[in-house]
Amino acid sequence: MGEFELIRHYFAAASCARAGEGVALGIGDDCALLALPAGEQLAISTDSLVVGVHFPESPDPFLLAQRALAVSVSDLAAMGATPIGFTLALTLPSAEPDWLAAFARGLDWMAQQCAIRLIGGDTTRGPLSLTLTVFGRVPAGQALTRAGAQVGDLLCVGGELGDGAGALPLVLGQRQAEPAVAEALLARYWSPLPQLDLGLALRGKATAALDISDGLLADCGHLAAASGVALLIEQERLPLSTVLQAWLGLDAARQAALSGGDDYRLAFTLPPQHLAQLQAAGWPLRVIGRVEAGQGVHLLDADGTPIQSPQSGYQHFGTSS
Repeated sequence: MGEFELIRHYFAAASCARAGEGVALGIGDDCALLALPAGEQLAISTDSLVVGVHFPESPDPFLLAQRALAVSVSDLAAMGATPIGFTLALTLPSAEPDWLAAFARGLDWMAQQCAIRLIGGDTTRGPLSLTLTVFGRVPAGQALTRAGAQVGDLLCVGGELGDGAGALPLVLGQRQAEPAVAEALLARYWSPLPQLDLGLALRGKATAALDISDGLLADCGHLAAASGVALLIEQERLPLSTVLQAWLGLDAARQAALSGGDDYRLAFTLPPQHLAQLQAAGWPLRVIGRVEAGQGVHLLDADGTPIQSPQSGYQHFGTSS
C-alpha cells in the first residue's frame, strides 16, 4: 500500500477528517485552511511521541492513538482554547492493515471526544513515532499563559493526580493488578481526557495555567519561573485516588503525584474570590497551595515545614525521575 492510498483509506475517510466549524479546507490539498472568527487568536502546539520514550514497544494501536491525540489537545485546554483541528505526521516501520485500522479508530474516537478535526499530515517509513500539531482558537487577550500568577493567589489542580504514573508498571508489564485497579489506572494512562471545558471556565479568572505532563513539581516550576513568584504546595492537600493509594501506598502515591507525570490535569493559580463560584458550578478543582513572593516551588508538610523531594519530574536531556 502506497503512502497516499494509506492516507485516503485510513485517515481521510475518518469522520474526524470532515470539514466543519473553523476548517475551511481540510485533507487533500497542499495546506489546510482555517477560518478564525474576528477578534480571536490562533493557539498552536506540537508534540512528538517516540516508541521506547513516550510509550512502550508494541503498543495497542487503538490506545496509542487515543493517548497521542489527548496529550496534544491537553495543551489547548491549558491555554483556554477551543479546538479546531490537528495534523498527524506518522512514521511506521511497515504498513500493517490491522494496525492502521485500529489506530485510525482510536484517533477518531478521541477526536470526537475533543471536538477536533484531522486536517492533514504525513506518513513515512521508519521507527514508530508520531508528531501531532493541534490548532485552537481563543478570544484575543483571554488566553491562559504560564505568566501572570500573583502573590495571594491559590494554587489549584483539576482533579486527582498520580494515576497515570501509577499505571506505568502495568503498562510496562512489570506488575499485575486485579481488574478493577488495572482498568482504572490504565484508563488514566492511555485515555486521559483533556480538561477543555475547565480551561474555558478559567478564562478571565485564573491568572496562570498549564497542563501537568512531566510531574507537578517540574511543571509548577515552569509556572513559577514564568510568573516570577514562589509556589507553595501543601503535601497533605494533594488529591489522590483511593485506587492509587491502595495500589502504591500513601508515600509512593504522593511521589507519583509530585514527580510521576502523565496526569494531563490543569494546574493553575486563582484569586481566592473566584473559588466559591467555580466550586459551586461543579468544576473538579482542588486547592493544593498558594502563591507567595520569591521563586521556585516549595513542598510543605502538614505543619508548614519544608520537605525535600528527591525527584522533580521528567526531562529528556538531563537528570530526571
